[in-house]
Amino acid sequence: MQIEKLRGRELDQLFEAILSLNNIEECYRFFDDLCTVNEIQSLAQRLEVARMLQDGKTYHKIETETGASTATISRVKRCLNYGNDAYTMALDRIKDK
Repeated sequence: MQIEKLRGRELDQLFEAILSLNNIEECYRFFDDLCTVNEIQSLAQRLEVARMLQDGKTYHKIETETGASTATISRVKRCLNYGNDAYTMALDRIKDK
């Protein structure tokens, strides 16, 4: 599992900080300070690619609608198929919102 390579005090601190956020506005403020606009957009794009893949959309449609490269789409698909099921877990939790 890849996640084992990431574990450590600094990453725990980051995740604890994210879990401490109370609402969308706090998330906007925190991530605006933490990341560049491009980094935030890349994360959001990957989640949207995962949603579209789950919905059965084609690579072409995903590429056209999100601007994601085929490499990004392939990486997200690989995670959906062989990863930690985190995309599915998160998307299921926000589906009805």
